[in-house]
Amino acid sequence: MAENAEGDLNSNLLHTPYHTGDPQLDTAIGQWLRWDKNPKTKEQIENLLRNGMNKELRDRLCCRMTFGTAGLRSAMGAGFCYINDLTVIQSTQGLYKFVQECFSSVFFRGWVFSSQTRLRLSSRCGSARLAKLTAAVLLAKDVPVYLFSRYVPTPFVVYWENGAQITSPHDKEILKCIEECVEPWNGSWNDNLVDTSPLTRDPLQDICRRYMEDLKKICFYRELNSKTTLKFVHTSFHGVGHDYVQLAFQVFGFKPPIPVPEQKDPDPDFSTVKCPNPEEGESVLELSLRLAEKENARIVLATDPDADRLAVAELQENGDWKVFTGNELAALFGWWMFDCWKKNKSTNADVKNIYMLATTVSSKILKAIALKEGFHFEETLPGFKWIGSRIKDLLENGKEVLFAFEESIGFLCGTSVLDKDGVSAAVVIAEMASYLETMNITLKQQLIKVYEKYGYHISKTSYFLCYEPTTIKSIFERLRNFDSPKEYPKFCGTFAILHVRDITTGYDSSQPNKKSVLPVSKNSQMITFTFQNGCVATLRTSGTEPKIKYYAEMCASPDRNDTALLEEELKKLIEALIEHFLEPSRNGLTWRCV
Repeated sequence: MAENAEGDLNSNLLHTPYHTGDPQLDTAIGQWLRWDKNPKTKEQIENLLRNGMNKELRDRLCCRMTFGTAGLRSAMGAGFCYINDLTVIQSTQGLYKFVQECFSSVFFRGWVFSSQTRLRLSSRCGSARLAKLTAAVLLAKDVPVYLFSRYVPTPFVVYWENGAQITSPHDKEILKCIEECVEPWNGSWNDNLVDTSPLTRDPLQDICRRYMEDLKKICFYRELNSKTTLKFVHTSFHGVGHDYVQLAFQVFGFKPPIPVPEQKDPDPDFSTVKCPNPEEGESVLELSLRLAEKENARIVLATDPDADRLAVAELQENGDWKVFTGNELAALFGWWMFDCWKKNKSTNADVKNIYMLATTVSSKILKAIALKEGFHFEETLPGFKWIGSRIKDLLENGKEVLFAFEESIGFLCGTSVLDKDGVSAAVVIAEMASYLETMNITLKQQLIKVYEKYGYHISKTSYFLCYEPTTIKSIFERLRNFDSPKEYPKFCGTFAILHVRDITTGYDSSQPNKKSVLPVSKNSQMITFTFQNGCVATLRTSGTEPKIKYYAEMCASPDRNDTALLEEELKKLIEALIEHFLEPSRNGLTWRCV
């Protein structure tokens, strides 16, 4: 009787008009219960409806995912604003509609998909299942599908025709198409199509072989690598990186890195770490560091679960570990890639044809190296999608790009892929360390040499939490009307401001026409201040979280080598930035250290 009563109740929920007092919510509830065929996520919405949780229902059902700095991102769960079976089907349908309008060749060129290791049991939602559903939408439309038979690093999968992540205006057009394709088509829920359709192909072996072959282009000391006495520990943070880093080390001639056994295999619960993000530093590298000490290994390499980012730690003579920041690693990579290019260039190679790139919130160290060595440096908006897109443009115009990075430990050595790549970065840093070892130089010592030659670049990044969008907007609007209407601040406390760039409005005081060279981004807040003392500070909002981030860097000339003095000056400037521009007490901001 209880089972029948529950069944009747669910049936009533499915067919009864809803009267929450919000017509938009009533419509959204009806759509979800009609379209969702995942019993777990459907039950979550039914339970919220049954318990009168209208606010949570509204939060879940009355907004959709949007493109941030790296694609459509959200947590897994029930609702149109989360990642789940239904929203992945809707997104794929919209993307299909858009691609069909752009490329008539879609029916014979096909699409590439892969899965990672994430899984949410409460919603029966996992990466492998979502990949199958994504493929089903296309297979039902007779589109060839290349679905990797196992998890792979993110860089193995291309995102658009150019191999880079989707940028504007494509993102806005795709969202529009998704809105036009929200009801699942016939066949979209048939995940069995992946196993039965002759249009399904597995690209794993071919892509992996090509990727490893391409790695040879950025290997310069294979014989030296084969003889090195250095040992390396690698952790894949319960993600996809282990097998691919092992293969990459083999390509470079190294002995295999020592894996952290507890973190070697995929685990969607990331059971040995509080946060599966190697950017968090020594606190999440505990198992790696202890294993390295046991195995007498001086270098620890940590790829994140997607294997597209890399953290590096080095044992110092005093027994402490030095965990490098993304900006510090970029200084080393920039020096290394240019040094290798110089030593291996052809006789007719032109340094003016060489480029390096970084996102605008990242360190300016590559700019300093470029100015001294004669190659080109360019900045992009935050997000590797902008770097990848710009690299593609440069390559098509006959330019050579050696290296690109973003400060959040995302690196790209060479151009075989157009996304940040932790696998190639790991093996390149291993070769760098092995080369330096022959001269009895550590990574940290080489970093100091880079700074001594090109100028110290000392940076600090952190953020404040703010859950009120109106407060965030008022903070930035105040900066645009600081002393008087439409006037940016000329000082921050006692620190004189040389230039201001506002990506939100497209203003840049350093340009003759006062217009920003970087694209305008009206949907986000980002203002950069260049100070007379050489410091550059950026305030920006997060595309996916309730944060106001700040990025501050002291960019010193080579003759200013008193690091204690530079660090103190940066510290005081950040304090002034927080006090005068963010006003945390007045605006109710909560500080979090990164």
